[in-house]
Amino acid sequence: MKIINQISAGGIVFKDNLWLICQHSQHKGWVFPKGFVGDVNKNESNETAALREVEEEGGVKAKIVNPKPIISKYEHQDGVTLYKKTVYYFLMEYLSGDPKDHDWEMMDAKFVAEDEVKKTLTYPSDIQAFAKVLQRL
Repeated sequence: MKIINQISAGGIVFKDNLWLICQHSQHKGWVFPKGFVGDVNKNESNETAALREVEEEGGVKAKIVNPKPIISKYEHQDGVTLYKKTVYYFLMEYLSGDPKDHDWEMMDAKFVAEDEVKKTLTYPSDIQAFAKVLQRL
């Protein structure tokens, strides 16, 4: 089996008492905005990638409020390939923009209350990352 290691970064963004979540266009799952580190600029930092992905997929500009990321690791298979994924999620505060301005990778993006986040997120890795962020607050 072929193994591919992937590094992504993203944001868990808050605005007042609301949190940004996005619905992926391809698999329809509800997630936090994230994407590959270095797919636009090879020398991109995790922080820069996270801010870029929040703007692309979530439609908003944000600032990182905690420099220590939540690290999420998981694996998924696609035929004969095993993907080992590491995601660096940064806690971010909303600055400007509208989630409706998300890119094509997402079919929806919106700010919702904490309880709604917990009920809506699709993947255990995102649910665990959100729980860790809440513990840090």
